[in-house]
Amino acid sequence: MAGSNVAFEALADPTRRHILRVLAGNGESSAGQIAAEVDHVGRTGISSHLRILRGAGLVTERRRGRFRLYSLEPSAADEVVEFLSMLYRGSLTDLKRRVEGTVGPSAEPGDG
Repeated sequence: MAGSNVAFEALADPTRRHILRVLAGNGESSAGQIAAEVDHVGRTGISSHLRILRGAGLVTERRRGRFRLYSLEPSAADEVVEFLSMLYRGSLTDLKRRVEGTVGPSAEPGDG
């Protein structure tokens, strides 16, 4: 889960999530193309965010001539999605048990 921590930290920033949405919608893009769609951040800021996303393994970089092209790296996100799915499934299972009355509410310290 250590690799996921870096990914979660990268995903915590709304600008980086916006960049990921741009890449998901457009496919492979240059930093300039991304900056054109994320208008509240300059090109230097976009480059910094892309560096963090690459470090988290969420984005890959490919050189084409003098350009660097960025795209999503879905395999890195798989661990994050699996973790969140596990939490969600666990919460639903607990809710179902509570509704069905198979498990009582958690006892608070000092109760009893």
